[in-house]
Amino acid sequence: MRSERKRKKRAWLIGAIVVFLALIGTYVFSVYYKLQQTMNEMHEPIERERSDKRPDALSFTEKQPISILLIGVDERKNDRGRADSLIVITVNPKKQSMEMLSIPRDTRTMIVGKGKEDKINHSYAFGGVEMTLATVEQFLDIPIDYYIKVNMESFKDIVDAVGGVTVNNSFAFEYEGESFPKGEITLNGEKALKYTRMRYDDPRGDFGRQDRQKQVIEAIIKKGASFSSLANYNDILEAIGKNIKTNLTFEEMKQIQANYKEARHHIEQLHMQGQGKKIDGIYYLVVPEEERTAISQRLKTHLEM
Repeated sequence: MRSERKRKKRAWLIGAIVVFLALIGTYVFSVYYKLQQTMNEMHEPIERERSDKRPDALSFTEKQPISILLIGVDERKNDRGRADSLIVITVNPKKQSMEMLSIPRDTRTMIVGKGKEDKINHSYAFGGVEMTLATVEQFLDIPIDYYIKVNMESFKDIVDAVGGVTVNNSFAFEYEGESFPKGEITLNGEKALKYTRMRYDDPRGDFGRQDRQKQVIEAIIKKGASFSSLANYNDILEAIGKNIKTNLTFEEMKQIQANYKEARHHIEQLHMQGQGKKIDGIYYLVVPEEERTAISQRLKTHLEM
């Protein structure tokens, strides 16, 4: 009788485990299917196969460092839009580190394909993603392997989808009816968008705004990678699919996830200094050649070039 009860108990336990595994399998498949669907929606290829500054194809399995240009775009109806922010991210999986450089949008440089010097963010209005990639590559003298274009107006949807983000604010300020006290603060999507847009009341101007943008991006990366975000995967993927475009394929993203994910634990922010100057009545940020060269060399070292 006792052995019969044991068999029934064991059978019940095995049955429960089978049902539990089946439910997990259904959940994982659902997540995977939605992820694949979202990545396909995001995929927006460009004409070139790879950068002219990278003669050989990348190997993710060999963990070669890669570079990504994050383009924050202010898109309006019936208009190509403007590049509100340009952030270069280099990822070195061997060093398990990422470096993030914000290029001030007023930076004066030669616009590739236009044949004239102008503000670097105008490259997007002139020629979209491809002209922006070519111009940033020439300015920094490094390959840009991939781009990720984010609609800044809908950026708040992504922040809300991950459940908000926590940042460390360096000084108290108010902007568009919102108060941002000094110290650690938690932001929902609407507040995060305002937090990253304020610049005129910042003593560091656009440089301070760039740092706040990178703070929020870093917080999203960390929050999105956490286990707690799995419960919101549907909202996260829906927000990403609507607001982000990239030339990364689903297969490439899987390879990066498998071989590069540890790099997110160490993110270093780089700064590019320059001097504001009016030329023909237009304000530009003029970056000294020695500063541009030093930043370029720093990124090349991280890319193991």
